[in-house]
Amino acid sequence: MSVDDASMVGLMGRVTGTVGPGLVGEVMVRVRGGAEAFLAYPASAKDRIDTGTVVMIVEYLAPRTVYVTAAYDG
Repeated sequence: MSVDDASMVGLMGRVTGTVGPGLVGEVMVRVRGGAEAFLAYPASAKDRIDTGTVVMIVEYLAPRTVYVTAAYDG
C-alpha cells in the first residue's frame, strides 16, 4: 500500500524535530494504520516550527519528505 500526494496533503502531524530555515526537521504523521516519521521543511522558508507543534502537510515529495505549516485551532 503506497502513500500518494493526494492522501498526504492536508494530514496533520506533530513536530518531533524542529522545522525551520537551514534545518531538516521531522514530523510524525498517522498513515497506513500507524505513525511514521517524515523529513520536514517549512512551507514558508522563514518559518520556524518548534518540537511538539501540530502541523498540516501542504506538500508531499515521495518517498519521505513533507512541507508543513503550523496548524491553529479555531
